[in-house]
Amino acid sequence: MKVLSGPEVDQALDDLALVDRLETLFRTGCEMPTRHHHTIVGPNGPGSADATLLLMPAWTRSRADGASGRIGMKLVTVFPDNGKRSLPSIYGEYLLLDGATGAPLAMLDGTVLTKRRTACASGLASRYLSRPDASSLLMIGTGALAPHLIRVHAKIRPIAEVAIWGRDRAKAESLAAELAVSLPRDLGRPIDIRAEVGDRRAAVARADIVSCATLSKTPLVEGEWLREGQHVDLVGAFTPDSRESDDRAVQRARIYVDTRTGALKEAGDLVMPIASGVIRPDAVQADLFQLVRGEQTGRLPGDRTSITLFKSVGAALEDLAAAELAFGTA
Repeated sequence: MKVLSGPEVDQALDDLALVDRLETLFRTGCEMPTRHHHTIVGPNGPGSADATLLLMPAWTRSRADGASGRIGMKLVTVFPDNGKRSLPSIYGEYLLLDGATGAPLAMLDGTVLTKRRTACASGLASRYLSRPDASSLLMIGTGALAPHLIRVHAKIRPIAEVAIWGRDRAKAESLAAELAVSLPRDLGRPIDIRAEVGDRRAAVARADIVSCATLSKTPLVEGEWLREGQHVDLVGAFTPDSRESDDRAVQRARIYVDTRTGALKEAGDLVMPIASGVIRPDAVQADLFQLVRGEQTGRLPGDRTSITLFKSVGAALEDLAAAELAFGTA
């Protein structure tokens, strides 16, 4: 059995190749049972934040051309208090098995796998939902996902300006300085990157794409701040009691999700306004399955007025696609 460390998984995955792989698997589909989602109450004693344990299985069947199917299982822990200990909030491991025999093929670092596939799922959504000429990006959040989201969005669209906003100004400035060196090299073109030290409202209004990846319990993107033609990418807030957007944002936007089942159950950005009657479940225009299969439309050519909003909570299909690609490349 092959063991792939975080750096090895990172090296094996090309962003655009992974976006393409995700598009293919969302089009062809796979078996994806409901994930096991368990809450671990106050693991560090009274007053500590609840933790989450996720078990995410998926598998594909052998194809007519003789290609073997694959079975995958990801185990993820989310401990929000880890930041106080200078530790990552999320850890994960991924087990990849042969679909014909059940034999183990590889154990992959699930933390890196999750970061890469999450960013690329947002990139896939952006292909269908953001304006092709989108040139400015606001990244809200300075955690481990932020640099991946910035890089993928800049590969999908001709992003020339990136602003990074975080509650901790020093972290935003540090991330901007780091990406100012690495991102032009990755993209093969110059790009202006800065920490956003001004008003978040004004920063949101300026951006063509607003990407948000935080553990916030309260909205960071308000609907009144949005303007026509924007694309909003909400990646954090993956529990029913957390959200990154307010009611007005989901009222104004055309809403898309990675999977309906997951988003309508777990995404507070949708669960809360649906529960209060602000929107109905059918306000969700499409999921990624429907978009890539052409069953529903995203942003139509020439549409410069619609506000699109993509909400992801992650799907086992995405992990399986990334694991197969990493295993095959390595």
